[in-house]
Amino acid sequence: MGNWHDVDAERQTRILGESRLSHLWRSMEGTAVFGRLTWHTAKVLDLRAETANARTIAFAVRGWPGHVAGQHVDVRLTAPDGYSAVRSYSIASAPNLEGRVEITVERIPAGEVSPYLTLELMVGDEVELRGPIGGWFVWRSDQTEPIQLLAGGSGIVPLMGMIRSHAVAKSTAAFRLLYSVREPGSILYRQELEALSAQHAPVTVNYTYTRSVPKDWSGPPRRVNGDLISQLTWPASLGATFYVCGPTGFVESVTDLLIDAGNSREKIKTERFGPTGEPK
Repeated sequence: MGNWHDVDAERQTRILGESRLSHLWRSMEGTAVFGRLTWHTAKVLDLRAETANARTIAFAVRGWPGHVAGQHVDVRLTAPDGYSAVRSYSIASAPNLEGRVEITVERIPAGEVSPYLTLELMVGDEVELRGPIGGWFVWRSDQTEPIQLLAGGSGIVPLMGMIRSHAVAKSTAAFRLLYSVREPGSILYRQELEALSAQHAPVTVNYTYTRSVPKDWSGPPRRVNGDLISQLTWPASLGATFYVCGPTGFVESVTDLLIDAGNSREKIKTERFGPTGEPK
């Protein structure tokens, strides 16, 4: 599913209704909202399949002010009768000067927006995009402390933005990623993460599988637990900053485990998505 950011899920569902949009169309670019934020026209530059039901969409955004790793955007689709639907998605791309913004969307079969974005949207199409949004769950290139990323499912998206930003900035800060997925076929950005693993430092990638494991995997499926926190994350003595993103259950469980391991709550930044969802 797409990433939701600090929204009331029931209210959002009530606003967006049940029917699925089949087209876009009229632009509402320039409508002022949220103070200084405005809607921008975003043209699709590229579409890339990540898994069987997830797609990365690259946009060229007119008037894009730039972003920081970890921020997100709102995407709005408007039907001919004026009905519109808005969803929030994390930015997966590193900051750049070309106004290029990438998001990754997982399809919800009964969803209203994600089926259109993952199945029908084509290169050259235009949507409306608002952002960047968010200032707490961000990584900046002047941070030098060790960084621990913990992702549940598509919670990897903003963390991938941080990993890519780390590379673009040529940062020497040590990064670790612990990525929890249901099965091997659910991994987003598989080839890019495999390349990072092969390079070893300064980014270390580890996985845990909650439902089925690869054929060459040693051990059973398991969720992130105290043992994995102890083995695969930075020790509390290093003063690392932790970024945790995923469904609510995942975020709450991992945060508790990190605190139990001696980490300060002030060093743990969290982002959750979805109504509540089952833990990844």
